[in-house]
Amino acid sequence: MRRHLVTGGAGFIGSHLCEALVEAGDEVVCVDDLSSGSEANVAHLRASGRFELIIDDACQVLGDVVGPFDTVAHLACPASPADYLAHPLETLAVGSKGTEAALRLAQARGARFVLASTSEVYGEPLVHPQTEAYWGNVNPVGLRSVYDEAKRFSEALTAAYRRTVGTDTGIVRIFNTYGPRLRPGDGRVVSNFIVQALAGEPLTVYGDGSQTRSLCYVDDLVQGLLAMIRSHTPGPVNLGNPAEFTVKDIASLVVELAASSSPISYQPLPEDDPTRRRPDISKARDVLGWAPTVAPEEGLRRTIKWFAKDRCVASAC
Repeated sequence: MRRHLVTGGAGFIGSHLCEALVEAGDEVVCVDDLSSGSEANVAHLRASGRFELIIDDACQVLGDVVGPFDTVAHLACPASPADYLAHPLETLAVGSKGTEAALRLAQARGARFVLASTSEVYGEPLVHPQTEAYWGNVNPVGLRSVYDEAKRFSEALTAAYRRTVGTDTGIVRIFNTYGPRLRPGDGRVVSNFIVQALAGEPLTVYGDGSQTRSLCYVDDLVQGLLAMIRSHTPGPVNLGNPAEFTVKDIASLVVELAASSSPISYQPLPEDDPTRRRPDISKARDVLGWAPTVAPEEGLRRTIKWFAKDRCVASAC
């Protein structure tokens, strides 16, 4: 039996990772302040007897967590624009203080450290598709910089710990991920579209809808995280689905799959919103033996079903 610590483990991706580790027979300690996560996401894991939830700030509490660990997976960080724009200082803190606290814990316990970074380190990319060798094009003082630069600093700190003190580290760069447990109001493109389509409201498309996104179903993403946890590769490694869609096409597909009659409403493009996103996953295939298997249409169908059920329960229909 292995023992893992997951920061941000009650969040969208974090809860799915905790679930996968528990289902594999391992022990998991989850640290989450619930600022963007939910206790409900992981409540079912307590019955296993191998899951513990510590509700606290990862920047403050990690030095007090006891016991051995095989892995420290650092996922704590607001990931949706609505969250990190509302909490810019907290986002920067968890990317700096939180990352260092997690690295110190991993080093002290001889654990593998895995950082959940993001495709946002590429900013408004001048290279397409994005490879790990691309350094990015980020506005360091723009509104989105609190998230982009927090993750870029996290990567730099992780690499420095590996070089300086020999911590076993790995970095993954996560591209747009969707699936069950996305929060309805978190501002991400898939959750926005599904909630609006199910309610019969206009789907909000920013700009002219020609900007592209590459959508990875959460089950696939978690398999990539597990592969990185079990490896010793330093990364960074892109994790995402290279199938590329325009935002307008995603909206149309959601309307079709949800059997909705919602129209599309076009709104001004937010500041520094990237116009193109597509991962080159050659490295993930080569070093992790990983590639996504869930087609976007099937993943969206599953996600719509989950949202419809959750909405029905909430409204007691």
